[in-house]
Amino acid sequence: MSQKALDLSLSNSKQNLSHSIQTIKKIFLGMQHLVAMFGATVLVPILTGFDPSVALISAGVGTLIFHFVTKGVVPVFLGSSFAFIPVILTVKELYNGDLSYAQGGIVVAGILYMIMSFLVRKFGIDKIKGYFPAQVTGPMIVVIGLNLVPVAFNMASNNYLVASITLVTALSINFLGKGFLKQLSILTAVVLGYAVSVTMGIVDNTIVREAMWFSMPNLNAPKFDIGAIAIISPVVLAVFMEHIGDITTNGAVVGKDFIENPGLNRTLLGDGLATMMAGFLGGPANTTYGENTGVLAITKAYDPSILRITAVLAIILGCINKVGTFLQTIPVPVMGGISLMLFSMISLIGIKTIKNSEVNLDIKNIIIMGVILFVGLSSNFGLSIGIPITSTVKITGLSLAAIIGIILNKLINR
Repeated sequence: MSQKALDLSLSNSKQNLSHSIQTIKKIFLGMQHLVAMFGATVLVPILTGFDPSVALISAGVGTLIFHFVTKGVVPVFLGSSFAFIPVILTVKELYNGDLSYAQGGIVVAGILYMIMSFLVRKFGIDKIKGYFPAQVTGPMIVVIGLNLVPVAFNMASNNYLVASITLVTALSINFLGKGFLKQLSILTAVVLGYAVSVTMGIVDNTIVREAMWFSMPNLNAPKFDIGAIAIISPVVLAVFMEHIGDITTNGAVVGKDFIENPGLNRTLLGDGLATMMAGFLGGPANTTYGENTGVLAITKAYDPSILRITAVLAIILGCINKVGTFLQTIPVPVMGGISLMLFSMISLIGIKTIKNSEVNLDIKNIIIMGVILFVGLSSNFGLSIGIPITSTVKITGLSLAAIIGIILNKLINR
């Protein structure tokens, strides 16, 4: 072999080695993102009754769809949305535990996302945002959190000791922890709560031992009913501004304006398609995840391909039956303790939205916010609409609060 050929061979070997090392690094960074979003993504299906394995697959596939629509330039991961929990539980109760009707509502919510994407493209972001000022979206987010707190208390009541240990651990790490440890506050608290539950003998791992390692996830087709759609789909109005906030924050961390490029219309379209796909598969609605933006801020590794690796890992994890079965053995009080923190923090985000936006607390805005809180938190307040083709639809809770809030704000503040 000539010296030139030998040098070329060595050069290619070095390039291949360097490429392999970079790939391994990306895989580990992708695994880190998976850990960051794992706890919250599987918590939503555990609380609502969806299959956690399907939720992981939906999150992975949804993230890949989002990256395809946004030209692969936004380093974002899509996971299970907390905003949909109260309306999913409402539909679940009304339809005798049949979550397929909730799936139908989630599919329609995804379609509404897509419609909003087209509206943003046609009219511009400023005109659309005019319908969602902080005095409307802030109280709506507060309603989401406060509606869920009683659910968390009921779960915690199964064993207050386990729930308290889980809650205190999560709060301690969240307020005192730093760096990546803080990102793992939810996961660490659940692991400790699970360990305490095992020592107290309230965990039965029989189903985990008997479960197969790999199996086809329990995919389920949606059912469509106007009543369930009316309850679930308006939640999109509440999470629209949350989406803008997540994309803006992500761009600020990375140092790019993703509202301009690839454009808010594309990010909304990607979110909508991912949510619609989740509804068809049998998973909860998807949304952009702040946890992963936090990991970006810590690692300074902004390559979007890392998030696509995370998506593939989530899909693989969703196909491991042992994982899904194990998640089903997590005791209810453990999830109750962690939920108390999460749901309270959702309400605090709503308050911060009002504060950070410097809402003018005049009588007009106080009336708007008060009405939204009253309607959203009142279980007896609702609007019945007669539909000729089907039965009467009753819109209550957050859905009705969102509609009334937007209309009232336009009437009072012109």
